Amino acid sequence: MTKTVLITGASTGIGLATAKRFQQQGWNVVATMRSPQKTSDLTTLDNTLSLQLDVTDSDSIAQAVTTALVEKFSTIDVLVNNAGYALLGAFEACTPEQIERQFATNVFGLMAVTRAVLPHFRERQSGTIINIASIGGKMAFPLYSLYHSTKWAVEGFSDSLRYELEPFNIRVKIIEPGPIKTDFYGRSTDPATRPGLTAYDAFVAKVLPKLKQAGDSGSLPEVTAEVIYQAATDSSQRLRYPAGGNAGLLLLLRKLLPDRIFSTIVRSSTIG
Repeated sequence: MTKTVLITGASTGIGLATAKRFQQQGWNVVATMRSPQKTSDLTTLDNTLSLQLDVTDSDSIAQAVTTALVEKFSTIDVLVNNAGYALLGAFEACTPEQIERQFATNVFGLMAVTRAVLPHFRERQSGTIINIASIGGKMAFPLYSLYHSTKWAVEGFSDSLRYELEPFNIRVKIIEPGPIKTDFYGRSTDPATRPGLTAYDAFVAKVLPKLKQAGDSGSLPEVTAEVIYQAATDSSQRLRYPAGGNAGLLLLLRKLLPDRIFSTIVRSSTIG
């Protein structure tokens, strides 16, 4: 029986590459995004359904899951929670609305989609949840304080959730990409600026080009898509998967080095 994957944030970048990777392997693909009418990359592919899904809108989540299960495919075997973006800038410059939106998308939206699919997984006694975190869920860089907060939350949520879902034969996986060459550093960022607050301008002007350079030299999204596909199909209980952008090396260094030494490396590479 052909398996089905549901992917959030599938219009560009990692989500789009992941949808194409699963489709190439013969899977049914439910590619969800906020504005499916704005992308045509998936509309011509066999066994691929593009649906509107905004992870901050519970009605759109319920409708997408119902459409996938009732109107198109009878099962969902894998959920890939990929939708997300980065609130970038000095914390003091972030508005309360920006902070709420960051968590609503990266954390609460991920939880809401997971909650919508879990009853189906429990009834089938089978399923895999793949949450896209980041190396930024285990380490931190300047100007990403709110983004890091969400990815650390995803790590903790996923790590705990796996224990309560194991009795139902539901696996939880965490993907930890390093720098990826996508629009993450453009369209998928929300710059924080506050009129009249100039104290951080020099710091931001120094750090931002280096952060962008890291993205420009990162791995292609197809590298992470392949790791996601392997996590979905390896039948193991492995929890974490580094993906591209020297993620494995960076995570190892963070694990082995004392805070003082690792912080020195971060400062030298981002602040100078």
